[in-house]
Amino acid sequence: MPRQPRLDAPGTLHHVMGRGIEGTKIFRKDTDREDFLSRVGDLCQEGFLAAYAWSLMESHFHLLVRTGHQSLSKSMRKLLTGYVINFNRRHKRYGHLFQNRYKSIVCEDDPYLLELTRYIHLNPVRAGVVQDMRSLSGYPWTGHSVLMDEVKREWQDTDTILAYFGKRKKVARIKYEEFVREGMALGRRPELVGGGLIRSLGGWAEVLSVRRKGNKASSDQRILGSSEFVEDLLSEVDAREKETLRLSVRVRDLGLVAEEIKKGEGLGESELRSGRRQRKVSRGRRLFCQLVVGKMGYPGAEVARFLGVTTSAVIRAAYSEELPELQKYL
Repeated sequence: MPRQPRLDAPGTLHHVMGRGIEGTKIFRKDTDREDFLSRVGDLCQEGFLAAYAWSLMESHFHLLVRTGHQSLSKSMRKLLTGYVINFNRRHKRYGHLFQNRYKSIVCEDDPYLLELTRYIHLNPVRAGVVQDMRSLSGYPWTGHSVLMDEVKREWQDTDTILAYFGKRKKVARIKYEEFVREGMALGRRPELVGGGLIRSLGGWAEVLSVRRKGNKASSDQRILGSSEFVEDLLSEVDAREKETLRLSVRVRDLGLVAEEIKKGEGLGESELRSGRRQRKVSRGRRLFCQLVVGKMGYPGAEVARFLGVTTSAVIRAAYSEELPELQKYL
């Protein structure tokens, strides 16, 4: 069965999980943990992610993050690839470290931002790594210790979570800690990480309630949220996919797109593919890249071969500030 595409857009809240292949320990020592967190921190400081909660266990990790001006897939590829290379070098090993691709669930903010923060930060307690709330507050391998101001991680967004509990940080931390303590009695919560309808509705009780009323509810294994949230998100994804299909059907061939750009921008027969750097020609190539790579999904390497330039030049042009003239070619 083909794997489903990720639901990914700027500003989306994701619960991300990764596990070692065949139960392999992905964090053997504190050096590994610090390496992983420094990479997460770099992504946050560059504006690619905002991190609200996280937990590093021996064989898996949890991250609760919101995407910025880069897709989650790009951020995770950079994070995990760099980490695996260093991990293998440190421990003199070869091959894969993580089991398949990471798992990500798109989450509705209310109420899941706080519920997932609590759930993720209680991982060490459920696993018996720490025994109580006092130990958890000083435990350096979850974001809870940062929210409690016991450990410094400047890249973690603590203001967003604490703002739910009060304007004054001291009072907010007390109320937040109480909220987490109440979660200890809830144990494992499959509705937060399970699949399909159970996850989307928040547990079997909600599923049965909806069924008794004779109502239909939308669900998706990649989404944690209300039925309305699932429907809205899937409708948005469907609209984007249809737009991509419309563009690819309209102009299937790079040569046809090039002809359209040349006519529209007043370029000569060979200028677009000449590698010249005159402003008018460079602008035409930039339009071309933004259309075929950014909107139609052509691979950068294929477009680079067509234009006779480097792949990096194509990628820079495709994802630079969108030119207003692009709209007339959509």
